[in-house]
Amino acid sequence: MSELVLNRHQYLELEKLAFGAFSPLTGFMNEAQFNGVVKHMRLPSGDIFTLPVVLDVSAANARRLRGLSRVALVFSAEEVGEIVPESVFTCDKLDVAKQLFETSDGAHPGVRTFLSGGAWFVGGPVCLHRRITLDISGDELTPAQTKEMFARRSWKTIAGFQTRNVPHRGHEYLQRLALEQVDGLFIQPLVGRKKPGDYTPQAIMTGYRALMRDFLREDRVVLGILSTTMRYAGPREAVFHALIRRNYGCTHFIVGRDHAGVGNYYGKYQAHDLTRDFDGELGIQVMRMNGPYYCRRCDGVVTDRTCPHQVTDPASITEISGTMIREILSRGSTPDSKFIRPEIVASLEGVPLFLEEDEQ
Repeated sequence: MSELVLNRHQYLELEKLAFGAFSPLTGFMNEAQFNGVVKHMRLPSGDIFTLPVVLDVSAANARRLRGLSRVALVFSAEEVGEIVPESVFTCDKLDVAKQLFETSDGAHPGVRTFLSGGAWFVGGPVCLHRRITLDISGDELTPAQTKEMFARRSWKTIAGFQTRNVPHRGHEYLQRLALEQVDGLFIQPLVGRKKPGDYTPQAIMTGYRALMRDFLREDRVVLGILSTTMRYAGPREAVFHALIRRNYGCTHFIVGRDHAGVGNYYGKYQAHDLTRDFDGELGIQVMRMNGPYYCRRCDGVVTDRTCPHQVTDPASITEISGTMIREILSRGSTPDSKFIRPEIVASLEGVPLFLEEDEQ
């Protein structure tokens, strides 16, 4: 049987497909699925799916694999699975990038990653024969495991929370709001391929363990990572993240300000608008939350739904964001306790905080 060697990112996507994290997909997208998702945000079956899950290859490998009945997938010198290559195809990558990310600007990290990959794609059903233990594997739960955990705790309603940052007061505020409305919270940091300057998996998990240990009820929160690529696709990725958390057993999903955004490519609440377009079809209820930010006049973390001072006294407002906290920590400074808990900052001492180069 012919072989195809996977990089770390491709192997992790294979895992997620095998676990059912990308259901209803059962393999890397074929050409019809890819085109449906890019152009209409739907699979040919009619199911909503907003971002491609593809296996990119070189032109030489595309020629070699075309027409084969099965191909072994190899990672870390081990045969980990196989694919039925029912579709070998290419596309106009610049045009596709514009549709997926609303820009073809190479400075956009999602665009840069997409354009730098192989020019061809191999699509078809996959199976995972062997799971490789990686440095992050011990922190990952499969959809089968999370569903069993939720059932064991008798949770009927579960809110999923997506993050790529250590926990700051703004995110904690959203999590607490959700816990007032549902039985349990599933915090699932994304720790797959990300851009330089984003937090390391160690920093994210260390920060969240400190938050859960000292400030959240252990019986109402589950923590586990999601090892997939961060696309930085804003609104499309918000829907994609919701679908994934549905597959993990969540009934609700939190979408806040500029979900999965980067820079100024997307509107502050553009992700809210796109999720509304699919209301009733996602199989999960989207909890659209505003803000939050710190208001000196209100003396606490609030949102523009409860605080008037963004309009009447904007000087009293300080936005709380992952970008803000990253910038402070990267300078070696200590953020104000109004923005992130000192216990979380203390837990990060000696932990590598930031990725220094593109993850492969």
